Amino acid sequence: MVTSEATPTALPRTARPVNGIVAGLARRPVRFVARDSGEYLFVGVHGGITPCLQLPAEIALAPGDICFYDAHQPTSLDFPAVFRTKVFLVSRTALGLSEPVLHGLNRSPVTGGSRLGALLSPFLSGLADSAAHSEPAVSEALVRDGVNLLATAAAEQLRRAEPPSCGVELSLLSRILDHVELHLADAGLSPEMIADANHISVRYLHKLFQEQGLTVSRWIQRRRLEECRRELLPRGGSQRTIAAVAGRWGFVSPPHFSRVFRAAYGMSPSEWRETSGRRTEGDRG
Repeated sequence: MVTSEATPTALPRTARPVNGIVAGLARRPVRFVARDSGEYLFVGVHGGITPCLQLPAEIALAPGDICFYDAHQPTSLDFPAVFRTKVFLVSRTALGLSEPVLHGLNRSPVTGGSRLGALLSPFLSGLADSAAHSEPAVSEALVRDGVNLLATAAAEQLRRAEPPSCGVELSLLSRILDHVELHLADAGLSPEMIADANHISVRYLHKLFQEQGLTVSRWIQRRRLEECRRELLPRGGSQRTIAAVAGRWGFVSPPHFSRVFRAAYGMSPSEWRETSGRRTEGDRG
């Protein structure tokens, strides 16, 4: 919860999970724009949100509006000089919504003048002011009620605003990324195999990734490199050779693996293992 009388550069954030499937997908930051001074309520949703395919870069708000935003992204504000914000950070699981559809929330604020907003906005504002000063049992009950109301609001906004094509494509992309994760160690993993397993054309598969600013092959390579880099960290005892680690994650040519590793991280696999090993020993000392 944040109250401010000066324009901040961004709303509160939480770190995106390092090993999350969608951690590296590109997305434009959202900017919230207000025309009048007053109080605004924001709900930061965290827990692995999939980027939207066609997300607007700017969203206009009025005082009393409730707006959901991705707490893993650098969401910025363009507000009048004097305003107040109250921010709630909620996990997507608490809202009871699946990951592929959450992107639609920040495109559709709950306006303060709507029937739902007229009920929810004053409640959330009062909750932000009073919960911290109430008895623990009372605070917990109020917070539970607030989360339940937010879940209802989120479901209603998604029902009204979600473009069917965007939801379908994101759901498909999520399944494709899951498939890649499951078969990442398969040296034969290819766009053709992925498309066939998901019953789509190779052309459509490339289109889904292009809309995220990626290519299928580069995504596979990036994920394989991340797993190799993680496995090359010293953990004591016997260690796999660099060639064995590369082969385990689908790299059939050790020289090729060394080249792409250096291009990605600025050092060879052996340098990475040696450098990270020295850091580990220094920490223990």
